[in-house]
Amino acid sequence: MNEERRYRYRVVDVFTERALEGNALAVFPAGGDVEERRMQPIAREMNLSETVFVLPSTRADCAARLRIFTPAQELRFAGHPTVGAAWVLLEEGTGRGVERFALEEPVGPVAVRVDAEGLIWLTTPPIAFGATYDVAAAATALGLGAGDLLGPEPQLAGAGNRMIFVAVKDRAAVDRAWLEPAALRRMKGADAEPAGVFVFTPTAEGAYSRMFALELGMVEDPATGSATGPLAAYMMRHGLAAGGAGARWVSEQGTKMGRRSLLHVHVTAAGAIEVGGHVTPVAEGTMRLREA
Repeated sequence: MNEERRYRYRVVDVFTERALEGNALAVFPAGGDVEERRMQPIAREMNLSETVFVLPSTRADCAARLRIFTPAQELRFAGHPTVGAAWVLLEEGTGRGVERFALEEPVGPVAVRVDAEGLIWLTTPPIAFGATYDVAAAATALGLGAGDLLGPEPQLAGAGNRMIFVAVKDRAAVDRAWLEPAALRRMKGADAEPAGVFVFTPTAEGAYSRMFALELGMVEDPATGSATGPLAAYMMRHGLAAGGAGARWVSEQGTKMGRRSLLHVHVTAAGAIEVGGHVTPVAEGTMRLREA
């Protein structure tokens, strides 16, 4: 008789207080029981932006180790899996009552804290800026006109995942945007490494955003915590958002696709950028797989 393996998982909506909004995440709390060869196929089966497996940490300074997968590939760091996995760990009693801890990810330890309002915050890993791009080429890649873009040149930046940030003039331009893969390849030129495209406009609250990631295995992401720290750095660099110690604002993402997400930004006294949000549980289940 073929052996059957059972893997328990939870589904949570991250960066929202409303079920069926935000960015859905599958969390396998006992990820150490899942064979490595199963992880990518399981993520493909779940077919969410990301699926995370929680494993024992290899570091004494981290509460757990995370392996994060899109339906197509493993990631070095991701925001909504970090926040969602932290919530599940706390909910299930690992570190209950602990306000600060760290999670081990391929990018390195990621600091996490919980505030009095129930927001879970991560500290964005070091942000690196890269190439800049022609405004007209970026507009074409997004199906927009050059006049729809704001002044700052679109630029590559990231904190573990590569994103191209494109500032546009208003919410209507954000909502009209749609990624043209061939035009994106022309804009990037010889750079063949995958990158997401993050389009946004400044608002009174902070930013209104969308993120397209065909090269990373998803059409559009409802909430991109790994990109929100670099977004904040890009906006502050170009005077598009309040900066300095104590600055707080919100990036609204996913609204156009019916998954409104609110990603909170906080600049610490030391100049670090924290990204935070609420987590809402929606489902629990068991995956049953038989060995061939």
